[in-house]
Amino acid sequence: MKLHFIGIGGIGISGLAKYMNFKGHCVSGSDIGKSLITQNLEKLGMRVSVPHDSCAISDQELVIHSAIIRPDNPEIMEAKNRKIEVQARREALPFILKDEKVYSVAGAHGKSTTTAILSAIMEGNAIIGAEAKEFGSNVRYDESSTTMIFEADESDGSFLNSNPYCAIVINAEPEHMEYYDYNYERFYDSYRQFIQMAKIRVINAEDPFLETIEGEAIRLYPSKDIRNIKYVLIDEEPHTRFNLKGLGEFDVWGLGAHIALDASLAILAASESMAVETIREKLLNFKGIKKRFDIINKHKNSVMIDDYGHHPTEIRATLESVKEYAKLKGYNKITAIWQPHKYSRTIDNLEEFINCFEGAAELVILPVWSAGESKKEINFTKEFARYNLMMADKVKRANNTLEVVKDSKVLKTLDDGLIVSFGAGDITKQMRGIS
Repeated sequence: MKLHFIGIGGIGISGLAKYMNFKGHCVSGSDIGKSLITQNLEKLGMRVSVPHDSCAISDQELVIHSAIIRPDNPEIMEAKNRKIEVQARREALPFILKDEKVYSVAGAHGKSTTTAILSAIMEGNAIIGAEAKEFGSNVRYDESSTTMIFEADESDGSFLNSNPYCAIVINAEPEHMEYYDYNYERFYDSYRQFIQMAKIRVINAEDPFLETIEGEAIRLYPSKDIRNIKYVLIDEEPHTRFNLKGLGEFDVWGLGAHIALDASLAILAASESMAVETIREKLLNFKGIKKRFDIINKHKNSVMIDDYGHHPTEIRATLESVKEYAKLKGYNKITAIWQPHKYSRTIDNLEEFINCFEGAAELVILPVWSAGESKKEINFTKEFARYNLMMADKVKRANNTLEVVKDSKVLKTLDDGLIVSFGAGDITKQMRGIS
């Protein structure tokens, strides 16, 4: 078919577009601006239009758009004028995944990591909401396989359309509540439906909601099933070593109890069809994912880490990992750089954000990445006064150092200890020196 994806530069939509392109469909797309993602899509033979324009719509048979695209988008309006079917991403998933045996991974935190770990263990297709370093992409295509390792998204309810053969749920912490009209019953019922749809269910049974799930399931109780967690360097790379139930010892890239939990859920899901010794060996293929504890620079007295964490639970977990890495590397100073993501998320979770940076010797806060939301006043200087705080406009990469910039002046040059950034906006470009 001739397919057109609006918002194709987004990590989620780009994954679907790549996959359908690999399957032999004629794929085009558009986005508001050029990016590394759109450039890579063009290298794969897809025509990408920038910015959105009605001229991008011609003879396509189906137009698929991301959740943030508005109904008055010129391409949506042109498609409807031409009587071309238009579907939101969640509506298109049954068509995209209909022929696959889907291992569908859901949860508020850890989805990308768990999906990437499972894709390292199991063969077949994979669509991940981040770039897996193992294969340098958010998509892996295997023409001979009908197995799909898929990162499912609850933010717009689309995980209910992911056709799960195996549902893996890491946690069900309330997030993206604006989609659910702040109706917690509706939110939790969506997770309940998702789990019930699957033949195989693998859940973190110590999550407050997931422990209430009835029926047959493979249940992980992290506090008693995951034992003897140790942090080690393997070929100078950080790994977590742990024992899982009666299955023996495993090593997985990354640091932290949350990494052991993610890996354990992936191991249990794979054990439904694979030998444990094969899983133990394949697990070592996982090399992390881009923007999740992403070590982007090592130099003499400093290490820079870029992390996608933009919810306090994620930030706290990553900071705990950073502290363990500091011990392994012999560093005693941690500088945290935070670009708050969305005013609504920051305000809804302000108290948790205030508490989640404990252990950082310095905290740099950048302007809120609004993601299209209207500006709201937040007094960061007052709320985060307990920290050694710097309010800045941006950070600027200068070879092996980072400059903290405010009003075009360099407040400080960061060049020692562990320097870790958090955020889902353009902070990752600032950390890497990408304009």
